[in-house]
Amino acid sequence: MLSIVFFAFFAFQGCSTKQATPLLEKQQVETPKTTPTTSQKSNGQKAQNNREEFDDEFEEEFEAKETSNEYDPISGYNRSMTSFNDKVIIYALNPVSKVYAVVVPQPLRLGVSNFVHNIEFPIRLVNNLLQLKFQNSYDETERFLVNSTIGLAGVMDPATKYLKIPRHDEDFGQTLGHYGIGPGIHVVLPFLGPSNVRDIAGITLDAYLSPLVNLKGWENYKIPDNFGQSVAIATFYFINDNSLHSGEYESIKKDAIDLYPFLRDIYEQKRVSDIAE
Repeated sequence: MLSIVFFAFFAFQGCSTKQATPLLEKQQVETPKTTPTTSQKSNGQKAQNNREEFDDEFEEEFEAKETSNEYDPISGYNRSMTSFNDKVIIYALNPVSKVYAVVVPQPLRLGVSNFVHNIEFPIRLVNNLLQLKFQNSYDETERFLVNSTIGLAGVMDPATKYLKIPRHDEDFGQTLGHYGIGPGIHVVLPFLGPSNVRDIAGITLDAYLSPLVNLKGWENYKIPDNFGQSVAIATFYFINDNSLHSGEYESIKKDAIDLYPFLRDIYEQKRVSDIAE
C-alpha cells in the first residue's frame, strides 16, 4: 500500500522592535495576573479531551491501515516482475503499438478488438450462468447472435450501437469470488501483469472455454492449430488493444510513488468491484 507522506509547515513570526519613548522608559507596567474562571477551566478541559480523542482516533486509523496491508509473502518477486513488465511496456509494447497504430487505421483496429471480444462469448455465457445471472446470459447470447450475423462475425458491434444491449463481462475469477473464494496472495505474472491465486485459477479455467487458446486434448474445438499460434494471437491482441489505449499506462504510472503496490492496489480494488457487480 502506498505510504502517505505528511508535511508539517511551521510559521515563524518575527518580532519587530520599536524605539521606546522616554515616557514609556520611566513607566513600569506590570501585567495583571488573572485567575482562570470555572468556565475557562471547563472549556480548556474539553479542548484537551477532544485533542486526546482525535489523537487516539488517528493512531487507531493509522494502525488499522498498517495492519490491513495485504499479506504479500512474495513481494520481492512481485516487485522484480513489475519492473520487468514495466520495461517491456515502455521499451517494447508501446513503441510497437505506436508503429502499428500508424500503419493500421483505427476503425480496423476497433474491428479486431470487437472480433476477439465476440468470439470469446463462451467465457461470458458460462460464467454468467454459473453466477445465476440469467438475464445477463440472455443479453450475451443475443449480442453474440446479432454481432456474428449483422456485425460481420463480430467485427462490428451493432448490438451496442443500435440495439443498446449491455455487455456483461464475467470470467471464472469473478465466479470464484462470487461464491466467496478469497483472492489469495497477489502474484504479478510475466507480460500479463497483476493477478492473484484465485484469478490465476480463473484464467486457467477460462482457457478451456476460449476458442483462441489451444490446449492438449481440446484441439478440435480451438481456432489455433497449436499453442504457439495461441501465443501469437495473444501477442497481436495485446498490441492492437494497447494501440487503442495509447498513453493510459503512462498516465496511471505518473501518479505512483511506488509502482508495485500502486498497481497491486488498483488491480485488487477493481476485482472487488467487478465481483460486486
